[in-house]
Order: sequence, then C-alpha cells, then structure tokens
Amino acid sequence: MTQVPLLDQLIDALRCLPGVGQKTAQRMALQVLERNREGGRRLARVLGEAVERIGHCGRCRTLTEDPECAICRSGQRDDALLCVVETPSDLAAIETATGYRGRYFVMHGRLSPLDGLGPRELGLDELARRLDAGEVREMIIATNPTVEGEATAHYLAQLARGRGIRPSRLAHGVPLGGELEYIDRGTLAHAFGMRSEITD
Repeated sequence: MTQVPLLDQLIDALRCLPGVGQKTAQRMALQVLERNREGGRRLARVLGEAVERIGHCGRCRTLTEDPECAICRSGQRDDALLCVVETPSDLAAIETATGYRGRYFVMHGRLSPLDGLGPRELGLDELARRLDAGEVREMIIATNPTVEGEATAHYLAQLARGRGIRPSRLAHGVPLGGELEYIDRGTLAHAFGMRSEITD
C-alpha cells in the first residue's frame, strides 16, 4: 500500500478549517514550509495543547480551559439577565460590541431535527435547571434570524414564559447606515412588521 506524501496529508488536514479549500490549504502549507517553519512549530504546539485542554464551561458551556470561564467566575455580572446564544463566537461578538453585563448560555447550535439537533443536544435541560433556580428575571434570546434560529427562539421563549421569566429577542432589521432600496425583501418586511413607536 502506497503511503500518502506528508505534504498532501498536511494540505488535507488544513482543509478541516472553515472556508479553506484545496488551493488555500496548499498556500498555507507552502507558506509554513517555505517561509515560516518556526511559526508552524508554534502553531502545531499551541493547537495540540488547545485541543487537549480546552473544554466547555460547566455553567454557560462556552469554550474555556478552566472548569468555569472568566465571565461565569466574575462577581461583576448581573445574574438576573441571561443571554442565550448559538455559539461561542456569538458570545464573543456580544462581549465586543455591547456593554452587556449579564450571564450567558451557549447552545452550540440551534434546533434542527433534520441534523439531529433537539433540545437535549443543545443542553436545554441544563438551561431549564438554571431558569428553575430562580435568579433569572429576563432571558435575552440571541439566536440568528434563520428559519431554525426563529424556531429555536420560539421554543426558548416558551421555556422562559413557563417559568415566569420575561423573554426578549434581539432586534433585527434595517442595518445602521443601510439604504432601503438595497435591503433584501425579507429583512425589510420583518423590520416593517416589527416597527416601534418613536418616544421622546
């Protein structure tokens, strides 16, 4: 049996990254081998360590190398606010762009029966236990505005209401600085339907 050349194995391994096709993987592999072997060694070392040591926070389920992440350990957060997101990258986006100071719950996906993702796979039993603890007063639902994201938001809202917790949904619609003539029909229709009164 012929062994696959190491360069081909490297290129194929790099293709596991999102958005990296054959040509991009080949460029990355050649860059490391021709110009930055030390950077490649560091990448291999850190990647290996990260894969072994990074797991999920025992409370919010985001990625961390500790039993609880820094946000969950912080005493400066409001336990009455809980923001539910699909992925750790959604959590990072909210942390970077807003002044939100509440807690989080990361589902690692959204309800999608066709993909085998139901409430159990998203950890919604853990979320229910957290809501049952009685600290949360408002659950902010920050799922993406896709068909599955909307279905997940509806499910989460029912979960919260059933426990006397106020569910809220991130607003979405016309982007700041956007021009109406360039907005897609679905976004514009949703924004028009969700219009709100202007108050002083």
